[in-house]
Amino acid sequence: MAEVRNAEQTHWWRGAVIYQIYPRSFLDTNGDGVGDLPGIEARLDYVASLGVDAIWISPFFKSPMADFGYDIADYRDVDPLFGTLDDFDRLLAKAHSLGIRVMIDQVLSHTSIEHAWFKESRESRDNAKADWYVWADAKPDGTPPNNWMSLFGGVAWQWEPRRGQYFLHNFLASQPDLNFHHPAVQAATLDNVKFWLDRGVDGLRLDAINFCFHDTQLRDNPAKPAELRTGRGFSPDNPYAFQYHWYNNTQPENVAFLEELRALLDRYPGATTLGEISSEDSLATMAEYVNERRLHMGYSFELLTDDSSAAYIRGTVENLEAKMREGWPCWAISNHDVQRAVTRWGGDAALDADLARQLVALVCSLRGSVCLYQGEELGLTEAEVPFEALQDPYGITFWPNFKGRDGCRTPMPWNGDANGGFSAVQPWLPVPAEHGALSVSVQDENAGSVLNGVRHLLRWRKSQPALVTGEIAFLDAAEPVLAFTRGAGEETLLVVFNLSATAQAWDVPAALHALAPIDDHGLRAGELRDGTLQLPPRGVFYARVG
Repeated sequence: MAEVRNAEQTHWWRGAVIYQIYPRSFLDTNGDGVGDLPGIEARLDYVASLGVDAIWISPFFKSPMADFGYDIADYRDVDPLFGTLDDFDRLLAKAHSLGIRVMIDQVLSHTSIEHAWFKESRESRDNAKADWYVWADAKPDGTPPNNWMSLFGGVAWQWEPRRGQYFLHNFLASQPDLNFHHPAVQAATLDNVKFWLDRGVDGLRLDAINFCFHDTQLRDNPAKPAELRTGRGFSPDNPYAFQYHWYNNTQPENVAFLEELRALLDRYPGATTLGEISSEDSLATMAEYVNERRLHMGYSFELLTDDSSAAYIRGTVENLEAKMREGWPCWAISNHDVQRAVTRWGGDAALDADLARQLVALVCSLRGSVCLYQGEELGLTEAEVPFEALQDPYGITFWPNFKGRDGCRTPMPWNGDANGGFSAVQPWLPVPAEHGALSVSVQDENAGSVLNGVRHLLRWRKSQPALVTGEIAFLDAAEPVLAFTRGAGEETLLVVFNLSATAQAWDVPAALHALAPIDDHGLRAGELRDGTLQLPPRGVFYARVG
């Protein structure tokens, strides 16, 4: 572990590429159709071949799996579905031996109803943990205490007859919210985090971190006009979109808790935090939460949307840059909760290899750290999962308007076999037939594949300090061209993307004189002719500014 964690490398996460692994769908080694920790360990050499700096492993803790591990019953143990603590220790040691840091998900705002804390809390109003969750009396007519809605559909309150009260759940009814206004809850939560830091993990991805605190007055959320009902991680027809979420999350008390969490992390040189933030103004909340006293990095849904226009990308990044004066962003265009990027942004062109490579290059060229989701390096398309095969309760509830998250969670295709080399038995989700041609074994042997292109790109990026840690400034360009500079020290790079499937031209500003094109990135490159940049479909252009 010493080779990855030492005082000189405390800022390794700045500009790092973090590879997200969804363990259920990575590799099944014990023949139950579900991926596991030994499966991750077995494929770490592959992960290392990508040139990433770290892995983030989605939850593998003991859980009844109502929300596939995001409902935790024991924060300090591995669910038998995924293996054992010894399996995790071996995985950690193997990753460190390969120079890969390991980040794990921590779901702090809520637990499973199967957690020992909740089982005790629900029994009465006067037990030792009676106030560890958010309990409230019914209104005189028996209805819930206020109008708060659950992100997964329906009201955010569930009746508990043992106490004769409602408990709050911002997500599933089987995910009761902890009462972070109680000091003992904060202390116990930090102690659980310390357990994993002591074990040697290098960082924490903090799920729904702005949901830890609620308004103690339980004030109603105001209604949101129909024309403003857009969401990040939820659809406009979800009742959750009908409100401004001013009171059920993102409360001012959260800031002090984040400072306590950061103080704990600072005792472990090199350990980092990445907070998932989804609020009414996620970029403003990121700016508030991310600095040297709170979170190391912030992560939002702002590029996990349907809008892939140059104007939207520029506006989103500039908005955050204007607000986040001292923090460090982390960008992603795919994860386990949204439709895969090549489908979401490519539509009918989803299988275009140039598109897949360009999207990785785009997110790796913005200022900040990067999260790549497993399969993104293969250009995996969104899977069509039939209703009868759905596993996601979110998708089952909102079908067919919203098909849930299973389409991006199908098993990793290691080869072209029926089960993709993922499992010897039928997997928990079907492997799409079209993913066979995109499998690791097929792409490994093709020098021009998306996989080998991403490997080359990530290694090339490491040699460009301006792309890793440099500042960013956008340049005026008409759709569909996105242009900006990245600067670090004495070096400035010009970066230009043609975000369309047709050739484009862009007149380079006269102030950018003496450009020295860079052509060893392996992408489909533009060409500079008499001050005009000619960009092929899905073309890119990198150059040093003299």
